Amino acid sequence: MHVLSTDNLSKNYGAVQALNQVNIEVPRGAVYGILGPNGSGKTTLLGIVMNVLEASSGRYLWNGQPGNENQRKRIGTLLETPNFYPYLSAERNLEVAASIKGYSTADIPRVLKIVNLFERRQSAFSTYSLGMKQRLAIASALLGDPDVLVLDEPTNGLDPAGIAEIRQLIQQLHTSGKTIIMASHILDEVEKVCTHVTIIQKGNVKASGTVHEVLHTGGPAPEMIIEIATEDLLLLQEAMAGLEQVKEVIVKPALLQLTGTSDMTPQLVNRYCFEKGITLSHLALKKKSLETRFLEITGSSSDQ
Repeated sequence: MHVLSTDNLSKNYGAVQALNQVNIEVPRGAVYGILGPNGSGKTTLLGIVMNVLEASSGRYLWNGQPGNENQRKRIGTLLETPNFYPYLSAERNLEVAASIKGYSTADIPRVLKIVNLFERRQSAFSTYSLGMKQRLAIASALLGDPDVLVLDEPTNGLDPAGIAEIRQLIQQLHTSGKTIIMASHILDEVEKVCTHVTIIQKGNVKASGTVHEVLHTGGPAPEMIIEIATEDLLLLQEAMAGLEQVKEVIVKPALLQLTGTSDMTPQLVNRYCFEKGITLSHLALKKKSLETRFLEITGSSSDQ
């Protein structure tokens, strides 16, 4: 049985179709990414399954049952940043949140330790960085020890350090057995933390499956991208013209980027250079860009 399943879920705002017969199935224990540009319908989908919005048609099931209040109490949500009081401490803010949700305040130390804020529990919320504020929001969602977390753009607006903190926290929660459903417009984020993904564009599901199935397979035969460098880049560039697997050579600062057929392996390139008397100081295989794969799936770069 799936944790969440939707059956032809649709939502209209007048003439605007925000969701069009969306079908997803979230396995238990997954980190399930809802991926799409801003305005693609991700937040609308999460709002419907959390009963914040009403669907125009279709239905959804939590653990095989229609959504109800008792089930939703077992789901931790972060659909928008909670209205924490800036002058109160993290601990006091969570006491307020626990009171509103009907949970015991005895759970507060546990969730603060999970999000690595226990040592700063007495600090005022206003003194927190954006990343710490977001981790406190996730701590609030963890009150009551829910089985499922629903997060809408959990790293939105964070700097690289804050993004890394939230990514590590999501991976930690996944390891502990939580099922996590998260919306994101960041391809790299989904690849790094999610096990499954559904790509939505203009309210339509364009692809769905495991991250590997959706982002790294399918479509035309994959191209290989390899970076190489040596002391004499001009000599190296001239030599690469004789390797039949190479389709394109791009000169970058201090290195060359080769794009070639799927059989252009690092071993092949290294052996070819060695036979030409060239010793490589740098050799790295680069994956096909996620942006390229995303465009193959959606057929465009934006919903706008």
